[in-house]
Amino acid sequence: MRDMKQQKKGQKLRQNRRKVNKQPVDLRKLLRRLLHVCVFGLSAVLLVVGFTVLIQLLLASDLFRVESIQVEGNTLIERDVIVGLSDIKEGDMTFDLDLELIGRKIAENPWVRDAHVSRIFPRQVAIRTVERVPKAIINLDYLYYLDDRGEVFKVLSQGDSLDYPVITGFNRDALQENDPENTRQLKRIVALIENLEQREIFPLREVSEIHRDDSGGMTLFTRQGAVKVRLGRCDYEEKIDRLERIYPKLETRLSMLDYIDLNVDQRVIVRVERTATQARG
Repeated sequence: MRDMKQQKKGQKLRQNRRKVNKQPVDLRKLLRRLLHVCVFGLSAVLLVVGFTVLIQLLLASDLFRVESIQVEGNTLIERDVIVGLSDIKEGDMTFDLDLELIGRKIAENPWVRDAHVSRIFPRQVAIRTVERVPKAIINLDYLYYLDDRGEVFKVLSQGDSLDYPVITGFNRDALQENDPENTRQLKRIVALIENLEQREIFPLREVSEIHRDDSGGMTLFTRQGAVKVRLGRCDYEEKIDRLERIYPKLETRLSMLDYIDLNVDQRVIVRVERTATQARG
């Protein structure tokens, strides 16, 4: 009985199985698909090759050869000098130019703080420079320019302007070691110079020298009479405000003065240099 039940059950299972009819392979459809893939692949290859050839033809043509060079931002350096530093020549291929390298070469000039070079398609190159602005001359055995950031950037040569106050009291070796205190003091001097540039009663043109003493204090020397104006270490703006209140009276007597001391709060101490006759009297 059990065997018959199992046999009937097996027959039912076999009857429930789905019959799969194998269909023949459609070779034409397969060949069409293969042909489409080959045509697509060949088209892509031809497109890439054609695009590459077109690029090469364009690069070999005169379309991207340098025709003009624009220079911007230069006031202290002549255009021809900057173009010469760039070593770019008319007829050069713009794509052959190493723009970063050219910018670094231009920035090797001491008057140039930064230089940016760019392409203006199809035939132009633009050079934009940022120049250093001299604020003073600093004496470091040799005379150098000091710029508006308090950086020493160029030894003076023949033909350079001397119409700047001279800074003394700094050591060249110490500056080369990038001592932070020296850096701070040079920036304070630049701030002092820029403050004096805005004044009318005691302007920068009245100052011939700015001296830093061993304690870090600052002393100005007037252009007329070389009178010492002691400023100390801080509060320069307030001290010069105080000096300007009486400077019109002192200006006519500068040849008789030894120094002007502004280090006492709310006061201006003036020492008159006595003549030999006054000393005997």
